[in-house]
Amino acid sequence: MPVVSVSPPEGEKQIGMRVFLTPRKGIGGKIKVHPSDFIVEERITPPPERDGAFVIAKVTSINWETFNLLLQLSKKMGISSHMIGIAGTKDKRAITKQVMSFKTSLDTVKNAYIKDVEITDCYTSNRPISWGDHIGNTFKITIRNTRNNIKKQFTIILDKILETGGFPNFFGVQRFGVIRPITHIVGKYIIEGNFKKAILTYICNPLPGEGEESYRARTFLQQTKDFKKALEIYPSYLLFERLMISHLARNPDDWIGALLTLPPHLVQMFIHSYQSYLFNLILSRRIKEDLPLNRALVGDVVLPVRNRRIMADREGIPVTDENLEKVNRQIQEEEAFVSGILPGFETHFGGGKMGQIEKKIIDDHVSLTKFVIPDIPRLTSRGFRRILLAPLTNFDYTIYQNYVTMEFDLSKGCYATCLLREFMKAEPTHYQ
Repeated sequence: MPVVSVSPPEGEKQIGMRVFLTPRKGIGGKIKVHPSDFIVEERITPPPERDGAFVIAKVTSINWETFNLLLQLSKKMGISSHMIGIAGTKDKRAITKQVMSFKTSLDTVKNAYIKDVEITDCYTSNRPISWGDHIGNTFKITIRNTRNNIKKQFTIILDKILETGGFPNFFGVQRFGVIRPITHIVGKYIIEGNFKKAILTYICNPLPGEGEESYRARTFLQQTKDFKKALEIYPSYLLFERLMISHLARNPDDWIGALLTLPPHLVQMFIHSYQSYLFNLILSRRIKEDLPLNRALVGDVVLPVRNRRIMADREGIPVTDENLEKVNRQIQEEEAFVSGILPGFETHFGGGKMGQIEKKIIDDHVSLTKFVIPDIPRLTSRGFRRILLAPLTNFDYTIYQNYVTMEFDLSKGCYATCLLREFMKAEPTHYQ
């Protein structure tokens, strides 16, 4: 792996993405100029059609943030957002197609109407959709406003990715927020038990680049802490902020109660975001130290692939002198992948150089015991492992004068924007 010579923009460094795999200058450009420039469809084996308490449906949405969509669906159907099952989150400014489950009647689901949302293929089942049920996603993406004469540059970058067998499996900018990259900071405060600071970071904390109306509202609340007055000022599109502010206006200093007004998946996402930030730092350090992503070293921990699924595991398979050759053969055949930690209170570090990297990053940032959260036990995290290299399959592309179209498949949990950043090497705002 060559020394990485292109430095990421500051916004990516703040979320732990501190290197590129490919050292060449990017092609520039912007995605999501139009919603149809970014189409993502879940690949999933849905629950069987049977009599049961759940309605399974395909939901196609345009320009809907996942948690906001869940909230609107729950209101339209008169059910709690807890009663809606999804396999994963999707990009906001995009056309997204995913399968959801609803614990309500078939007619309720069929008759729900929301602007720019289409609900089709409805049937009943005895099993809901659960987080992580999907196999992966299929993407159709257009990068517009690229530099001229990019064919050579594009193919050199692509050759490096194909030679490696994929691209660094970072958590992408949308995990943290593009204009307001704060979800991992909120998660850190929750882990530390500082719920007041977590909530004020989310609802206040005006940042450059956001809209004038929201910036002004956040500034007012940060300076006054007047929650009742803030409700008159905060724009309606800041839906989740308004939920917490409304609670605090009625229940001053009930910071935990305010947090729990949010959809459960969103609250959990704060913890995941902080874990994601630490993972990104670990992956960046491995690349910086010129350690391979597509080959195991003694001390690494690999995750096996079974039935086309990368097996989720907290411990994985340690690589030793005795199994090194076998493991690397499995990696070459895409039957195993080198992994890094998503830290939790039961985290098992690797050995060798990778173990040293993992321990150093964690020691510099957090105590693993902090991932036990007694105030909200369901947020407690035991820790997990995640593959370091995102495999790229069924890749196809066409280059035009100043834009590129591409289609490809990714495994679940792998971010298309992290592939695009290798080609574009642009500011984070160009991926929103």
